[in-house]
Amino acid sequence: MSPENIHPEKQYLDLLSDILENGTDKELFFTPEILAEYEKKGENPPVIRSVFGRQIRFDLRGGFPLLTTKKVFFRGIVHELLWFLSGSSNIKYLVDNNVHIWDEWAWKRYNKMFSERGLPELSQDEFIAKIASEDAESDFVKEWGDLITIYGRMWRRWPASDGREIDQLGWVIDGLRDKPFRKSYVVSAWNPDFIYAMASEKNENEVPPFCHTTYQFSVTGEKTLNLGLYQRSADSFLGVPFNIASYALLLQMVARATGLEAGEFVHTFGDVHIYSNHFDQVKEQLSREPKPFPRVSLSDAVRELDDFSFDDIALEGYDPHPAIRAEIANIGGFVKKDKKLFTLNK
Repeated sequence: MSPENIHPEKQYLDLLSDILENGTDKELFFTPEILAEYEKKGENPPVIRSVFGRQIRFDLRGGFPLLTTKKVFFRGIVHELLWFLSGSSNIKYLVDNNVHIWDEWAWKRYNKMFSERGLPELSQDEFIAKIASEDAESDFVKEWGDLITIYGRMWRRWPASDGREIDQLGWVIDGLRDKPFRKSYVVSAWNPDFIYAMASEKNENEVPPFCHTTYQFSVTGEKTLNLGLYQRSADSFLGVPFNIASYALLLQMVARATGLEAGEFVHTFGDVHIYSNHFDQVKEQLSREPKPFPRVSLSDAVRELDDFSFDDIALEGYDPHPAIRAEIANIGGFVKKDKKLFTLNK
């Protein structure tokens, strides 16, 4: 088969094979609370098998890169991206739309602090039910539904030293409309003031540092808009299919808002890995042949990024293999250390 006839999804499948065959097995960090959950179930926590420094790319002019060798949760991808674009850091919007991919991170913070705050002990299901049942302006939702540090906040409301909240993505769109060929259209989510022991006290949180840390838009040809993502850490079985589709959709939406044509999404990885409790599922996926990519159409009535709603985004011609279920591993967490260790004093 000639290179031009190779299905673009084969890049992703080759990456899975590469990790299985050439990866290094590494232990993960789990907080005591999460380790206790594994102990209750009589299970050992998973490890990862990883490789470093890989890249795949998808041309949206040849179809929308929603993987076909297993069904991917496109409704959740759309709602999550709209949530990011809103600049919100509170999971209430997701919960109200029955998207639960961030539930555990909010509950984990509550579960760690409820006793010292004199609050009732709640299971994760009970906690999310309470988020769902209360108004977005309730004290409980505003405090415990807030992840504090999340992609949308950094993209649209980056906290500046002078008190402003910087809309990085808004600046990019304005620039692409005015001077499309500049090389500086970068959005960063990596903010040390919210990460691990570097974080200020008010910014400490259980959410791990951003996995997809930086992305850049670049115009080529006369009006082709491309998007490159650097992802420092990538769960290749569960997370990466989501990430590919999410950033491809972001590219398509920004292209619409700037009057450009969506071109390539280029996905660059740092540590890209498979969890040990996903090995069997990965092997099942590798046994399947890709099907034609679908298309995503955007409502002709929408020309501004912030005007998009769920109903303005339509998936067409998606005929994937069945979904493959796998358990997500809740890793990471905040460990207190002396912040003076990470401050340069002159």
